[in-house]
Amino acid sequence: MWDPNKYLAFADHRGRPFYELLSRVDARSPRRVVDLGCGPGNLTVSLAERWPDAVLEASDSSPEMVEAARERGLDASRQDVRDWTPEPDTDVVVSNAALQWVPEHRELLRRWPTQLPSGAWIAVQVPGNFDAPSHTIVRALASSDRWSRLLPDVPFRESKVVDDPTDYAGLLADAGCAVDAWETTYVQQLTGENPVLEWITGTALRPVKDALAAPEWDRFRDELVPLLDAAYPRRPDGSTFFPFRRIFVVAQVQ
Repeated sequence: MWDPNKYLAFADHRGRPFYELLSRVDARSPRRVVDLGCGPGNLTVSLAERWPDAVLEASDSSPEMVEAARERGLDASRQDVRDWTPEPDTDVVVSNAALQWVPEHRELLRRWPTQLPSGAWIAVQVPGNFDAPSHTIVRALASSDRWSRLLPDVPFRESKVVDDPTDYAGLLADAGCAVDAWETTYVQQLTGENPVLEWITGTALRPVKDALAAPEWDRFRDELVPLLDAAYPRRPDGSTFFPFRRIFVVAQVQ
């Protein structure tokens, strides 16, 4: 289950890549704009503001996220991105921090250009930090003798969950698109108690939380605290620097 409130705790940090992604989409008067993996809809609403004459289509696989998006006035639907097929008038497809959850996303990126009209835009952003301490520490703790028996089936994501920008550029160029791909490492300055733990609780730790009963979940978090503190030390001003690599690709169907 997704917790929209936990996800939104770092809304400003999570929103910046979305706006930088969309800044490279030069669609003037799109007929239909689609947000695949719209989450709680806090970023999706900006698509309606940018293109007020377009039909806005939003979907997410999480019922909690869809409910939160609907509370923002969006006509969001629950849908697995793998089942999505573009309507003939789809001119912009956005997927922000969602495709990393879909092992088959490379096939989707090959397929969509064949289904979209000429001139349509595809804009995708995924995190590229699966080898960062925030993820490797969680995987190491979960595989320890103490926790492995309680977490035997949790699908921890390894480094090759996503590809490098060059790989995505090649994939979409081979599919007949003009491509703009890049990566950025944001040094997020986080504040508060255990900020890195709170950050990953809304995303990477979600499968762990789902697999554990409340007392075990609390103990797992408690054991993570000193490990994350060592990897991400607190600065003299009380803040914590959290490097976060993001991968971007914007493609236009030719």
